[in-house]
Amino acid sequence: MRIDLHTHSTESDGTDTPAELVTAAAAAGLSAVAITDHDTAAGWPEAAANLPPGLRLVRGAELSCASDDGAGRLITVHLLAYLYDHTSPALVEEQLRLRSERRARLRRMAVRMVEDGFPIDPDELMAGLPPDAPAGRPHLAMALIRAGVVATVDEAFARYLTSGRYYVPRTDTPVARAIAMITAAGGVTVLAHPFAVSRGPVVDEGVVAGLADLGLAGVEVDHPDHDPATRDRLRGLATDLGLLTTGSSDYHGTNKTVRIGAETTAPDVLDALADRATGCKVLVG
Repeated sequence: MRIDLHTHSTESDGTDTPAELVTAAAAAGLSAVAITDHDTAAGWPEAAANLPPGLRLVRGAELSCASDDGAGRLITVHLLAYLYDHTSPALVEEQLRLRSERRARLRRMAVRMVEDGFPIDPDELMAGLPPDAPAGRPHLAMALIRAGVVATVDEAFARYLTSGRYYVPRTDTPVARAIAMITAAGGVTVLAHPFAVSRGPVVDEGVVAGLADLGLAGVEVDHPDHDPATRDRLRGLATDLGLLTTGSSDYHGTNKTVRIGAETTAPDVLDALADRATGCKVLVG
């Protein structure tokens, strides 16, 4: 069995619709796939309605959270939330806040670029997003590609979207609160790509231990941004803390070069996550 527990659709910053996402998963030979768009469950119904025969669907989301890095600095970490009740009032309110802030942030970044002569249209950029979709920097990166300013999403981030004049910060959910909200909604949580230093600052091992004490269920070990030594370190830490270990592609369609199913999770780990969850069930096509 091949299981990929971290993918994105057009409901956040991927390029496959939810229907195309599950179709791609089946074509890649996956037996199970999780849809984990940023701060939204909007893609769940379409993915479920188009689930190919035999493919299992794990409904989830990737939440942007604020955390101390272990040295007194506040950084962003990403939390994968699986099989939770998406109608939980606390979650609905928080995800609405996050999506609204993301849209306002994206427009501010685009306007700053226009002020400096970049050939993009903020109104056109925002109009091209699904009405309730989280607006992310990859959407602005794609606009810069279409305008001929950069050649790739990675170039857009490196030159313009990570720091400097055009970068606008956001207010993320405190990670302890996010774990508590997902747990209260019957879900389970996994810390996404926790030691991926190529993405920016990361937490230390003590922070991961603290999150385990708060109810974190697992860590994403096998990820394209983790080298072999990092994977070994994380696997050992997970063993020491009694955490589950997952593997995932972090697939974004053509926004990234990583193919769906490039990294996978062991079947018994998915079973363990599903056994712990009470918010919703794994669906089978």
